[in-house]
Amino acid sequence: MRAKTSRRLVIDASVARAAGGEGATYPLSKHCRDALRTVLDVCHRAVMPPAIREEWNKHQSVFASQWRVAMVARKKLILEDTRPDPMLRGEVEAASSSEAGREAMLKDVHLVEAAQASDRTILSLDDAARGLFAGASRRVRALRTIVWVNPGSEADRARDWLDGGAPPEAAYRLRPGAPRA
Repeated sequence: MRAKTSRRLVIDASVARAAGGEGATYPLSKHCRDALRTVLDVCHRAVMPPAIREEWNKHQSVFASQWRVAMVARKKLILEDTRPDPMLRGEVEAASSSEAGREAMLKDVHLVEAAQASDRTILSLDDAARGLFAGASRRVRALRTIVWVNPGSEADRARDWLDGGAPPEAAYRLRPGAPRA
């Protein structure tokens, strides 16, 4: 049996909020639950600097809370702070074509900063933010290194991708005209 690749993943609170328990039947709840379970089982680690922890504290489901306890018990939760990147933030602000887009990206730029400080991978249900960052990647080269996967999307095959080691596939990278964004 081959060893599984362990990656450091930034998991947005949107996934924590949507993750349903064992009896969940709604597809989004099941997909998010299964993605979190796979992160735990495959030996991936979750990156949770303070800003992300605060969002999780406000929005996590009962299942996500239990998952988080299991991650802590297995020493798979990375709680180190990531510093704001003023240059990235400035480039993101300048790359936005609208005030609403700028505000939305600045609201979620901490996800990108945490991803840059780890394995450049984000799990999030927020396809609107994904699309904004993909569009901004025309002008912000650093964004093109970020992998963004939506565990609620059938097209992203998140569970299989996570089980396969969460490789930085080109199809998931933020880039201009990305078909998944």
